[in-house]
Amino acid sequence: MKNLRELNLRENQFIGHLPLCLGGLKKLRVLDLSSNQFSGNIPSSFISLESLEYISLSENNFTGVFSLNPLTNLTNLKVLKLSTTSDMLQVESESTWQPKFQLSVAVLRSCSLKSIPSFFVNQKNLRLVDLSSNKLSGNVPTWLLENNTQLEVLMLQNNSFTIFQMPTTILHSLQLLDFSTNDIGGLLPDNIGRLLPHLVHMNGSNNGFQGNFPSSIGEMKNISFLDLSYNNFSGKLPISFFTGCFSLKYLKLSHNRFSGNVLPTGTNFTSLDVLRMDNNLFTGEMGVGLLSSNTTLSILDMSNNLLTGAIPSWISNLSNLEFLLLSDNYFQGAVPPSLGNMSSLSFLDLSRNLFYGAIPSYIGHYVRYLFLQDNNFTGPIPNTLLERRVQILDLRNNKLSGSIPAFVRTDLEDPPQLSILLLRGNSLIGPIPRQLCDVRIIRILDLSHNKFNGSIPSCLYNLSFDLGVAEEDTNIYVGRGYNPTSVQFEYYKSTFVVEKLVVDYTSYHEIAINFATKQRYDSYTGGTEFSGGILGYMYGMDLSSNELSGGIPEELGDLSRVRALNLSHNLLSGSIPSSFFNLKDIESLDLSYNKLHGSLPQELTSLISLAVFDVSYNNLSGRVPQGRQFNTFDKNSYIGNPLLCGLPTNISCEATKEEDNGREEEDDEVVIDMLVFYYSTGSTYLTALICIILLMCFDCPWRRSLLRLIDAFIASVKTMFP
Repeated sequence: MKNLRELNLRENQFIGHLPLCLGGLKKLRVLDLSSNQFSGNIPSSFISLESLEYISLSENNFTGVFSLNPLTNLTNLKVLKLSTTSDMLQVESESTWQPKFQLSVAVLRSCSLKSIPSFFVNQKNLRLVDLSSNKLSGNVPTWLLENNTQLEVLMLQNNSFTIFQMPTTILHSLQLLDFSTNDIGGLLPDNIGRLLPHLVHMNGSNNGFQGNFPSSIGEMKNISFLDLSYNNFSGKLPISFFTGCFSLKYLKLSHNRFSGNVLPTGTNFTSLDVLRMDNNLFTGEMGVGLLSSNTTLSILDMSNNLLTGAIPSWISNLSNLEFLLLSDNYFQGAVPPSLGNMSSLSFLDLSRNLFYGAIPSYIGHYVRYLFLQDNNFTGPIPNTLLERRVQILDLRNNKLSGSIPAFVRTDLEDPPQLSILLLRGNSLIGPIPRQLCDVRIIRILDLSHNKFNGSIPSCLYNLSFDLGVAEEDTNIYVGRGYNPTSVQFEYYKSTFVVEKLVVDYTSYHEIAINFATKQRYDSYTGGTEFSGGILGYMYGMDLSSNELSGGIPEELGDLSRVRALNLSHNLLSGSIPSSFFNLKDIESLDLSYNKLHGSLPQELTSLISLAVFDVSYNNLSGRVPQGRQFNTFDKNSYIGNPLLCGLPTNISCEATKEEDNGREEEDDEVVIDMLVFYYSTGSTYLTALICIILLMCFDCPWRRSLLRLIDAFIASVKTMFP
């Protein structure tokens, strides 16, 4: 195939070294071997590919020292792409190596580079440079900008750079700059906005920048994406930034130490879609600047600041708002009724503030993820709150009263979507409603630290902990904010290949759910969907610290997917169900502080995932099971059960048996002594009676004296009772 011009073999499963025969394709212009499992090195025969313009060796399994020397004489080469999936590749480039090509695209990603290859110094036509995920350190190279005036994309993320500098005078046409996740400290150059006026995308997150926010960034009229989160910036944001960056669509300044008022009057973010300014030191009330300039906002995150006052009513005018996160502030007052009119609002987090009063029933009309925990809400849970849309409801640690409403409505075509229900730490009373069993897709149920009474509904086994519910029915997708536009750069185009870079402005919110398991309170997080994070693996039920009574339903053994089950600190009686051996995924089982009796089922030793087991302070008896996980539990798991014996308790089952035998012998002796007493007493009375009868049969002075005494006794009695 001597006339072959383009060869595209990407995204296959080819293995082994690159074939030598490819060097015989003299007219080859495009060679794409990316996303395979090639190893080895570039064949020396590639030196003959004089017409080659494009070569991609990205995402293969190259390891060891890798030489680019066979590409030296390829004068037409414009695109060079190399990366590995093994993290063991080391690209070799001699300091004297001077290739004859002038690249427009250079991608050397994940190549274990400790310094930028020297041949980059002689490149003058670069438009895209990607040196991300290497081991580069020291200064961010300003000479790349100075030598390549056409450079549009510079990607240096995931390295170890420590100093960020800008060219002193040159105005550059750079549009995308990513130097995130490095070790850069000090100040972000104050002239960055003047030297890079055409910048569209800048990501400097996850570094150690300090000092003030550069005021010159306000001169970036085209900036659309700006992420400086997870740094140590401080001070107030300049007014020029709020008024000058009117093209911003995505702004993330989270996890810094910015202070002052937020969103002042005059804010000109007319195109903003995502605004994340959480975990800072902003104070005062939320300004109206955002209202006057924006109607496209879909995500607003001001959580974990020092904001005060009430939720401003103007927020309801943000008609496209999907996420509103105001947690961990000092907001107070009642939740404004205007939030109930926001049909686009699906995620609302007002947790850990000073809100009070009743929970408005209208919030549940549209919201799917509702977090109101750690406030001062009072009164009952609204009947309409959980009818259909809500998937996560967190009302923990408030002052709610009354009972759980019978929220399941059978007249709806769509069943309730509830997946996580957290009511811990309130003053709720009454029995656990059986209607809760009809939801069927609950992953986490926390009703602990309330005053629920009555028995545990046996129908709770219907919840999604069992394998009868399809996996796709239990996935919960955390809402995502989308931007309708993206940055696109195109650098090379042929029959098979279009070399372009697309930067998508997609944002998602990571949900953290706190749940007690393994005798500690842990946080379980989920990303774009619960099945994609730790939260996707968590199934749990906590009914502890209530006033539940009766036996533990045998049916709870059918919760085969549950990982944590806590029924402690109740008034439960009866025995531990032997069906619990079906809890194959159980990691934490707490039945302590109840009135359970009987023996521990030996079948529980089959629970190989069990890490925490606690049955302390009950009335259990018999031998403690041994084997597998039960060999790892200490005596604290069984304390308060004096009739339990065997390891790890300090009570020997043999001693217990002898003690029981001793008690039986003592009981037998007591029975024998009582028989002797009865016989001796009876014989004494019988002997006395016989003697009296014999005495009465003979005429003697003793008989006459006895009769006179009897007559005198009878006469005295008659005088007492006339």
